[in-house]
Amino acid sequence: MASKEEIKIFLKEIEVDDLVRNLQIMGDTIIIDMLSHSPALHEKKRLETAMQTAFEQKFGKDVQLKLNISVEMPEKKDSRGNSIPGIKNIIAVASGKGGVGKSTVASNLAVALVKMGFKVGLLDADIYGPSIPTMFDVSNEKPLSDNNKIIPVESYGVKLLSLGFFAGANQAVIWRGAMASKAIHQLLHDANWGELDFLLIDLPPGTGDIHLSLVQEVPVTGSLIVSTPQHVALADVKKGVAMFQMPEINVPVLGLIENMAYFTPKELPNNKYYIFGKKGVQKLAESMELPFLGEIPIIQSIREASDYGRPAVLQEEELVSGIYMNLAKNVISSLVKRNENLPPSEAVRITTMAGCSNN
Repeated sequence: MASKEEIKIFLKEIEVDDLVRNLQIMGDTIIIDMLSHSPALHEKKRLETAMQTAFEQKFGKDVQLKLNISVEMPEKKDSRGNSIPGIKNIIAVASGKGGVGKSTVASNLAVALVKMGFKVGLLDADIYGPSIPTMFDVSNEKPLSDNNKIIPVESYGVKLLSLGFFAGANQAVIWRGAMASKAIHQLLHDANWGELDFLLIDLPPGTGDIHLSLVQEVPVTGSLIVSTPQHVALADVKKGVAMFQMPEINVPVLGLIENMAYFTPKELPNNKYYIFGKKGVQKLAESMELPFLGEIPIIQSIREASDYGRPAVLQEEELVSGIYMNLAKNVISSLVKRNENLPPSEAVRITTMAGCSNN
């Protein structure tokens, strides 16, 4: 059996020492009280599995590890908290899983709102896979600063900030939760966003540290959840909705958006091929009593527009432009109802809610 000091050194080596609150050794059993930064159950399970594997590899399978995990949970503040002066509405654009076109939807929605006459900002909060600079053809831009404030890059009338502006194109971002949260804080509060009707936040897929950091940093007016109609994607949508609807977080879900809803070939304009399933998101929205904000088909020019850095809503083709303009109108309609019927959002603060796992 290793000594307590050896175990402390090992915890530091695997970079979880800052999460450990208590360490005890009783016979062949190592008892560790520790924190998980994320309220998501799968993140907690991931931490448990990683700890078990690491301890078995280091100390052998005969050592028994007992983990008591406390999950950091948000608690409401008494006021709007860290609101950003000049910004009227902060909308989180989320997805349960990656690859469903969330960033494409966020980009086109931002430009559609600009076309409607609104002042719009877009924050790329996907720390590990920023794509907004590419979608707006500003990958080589570098934000300037004025009076210690970051000045967002502007493209197609949208004010943009992304970690992609500060990291090299081929540079991997390997950050733990605290570093990622600090980056989000700086992009939100150390930037000169000016007067905005909307600040859209393009979140990473899933649920985790960035989502928790966002609701802690600013009062989020509402959230949009993007998904394909595929069954495996819909299962993750439910988790995303559940996260925003947790009483401690309480961010209104403005609605669900179905991307890659169907495919219609140009030569057969009246045909619809439901490659990923038919109306899965719409049916889920109805079952969860949430607004369904629209469906976006698979259109080659939408993909090309993202790659070329010119959002598809700017195309002269009426079909593509009209799809995103209708989506923007539906989002505004849902937002108006939310603001009429619900009180202003509040930022949240972190407290600890105990949970227990014995292994």
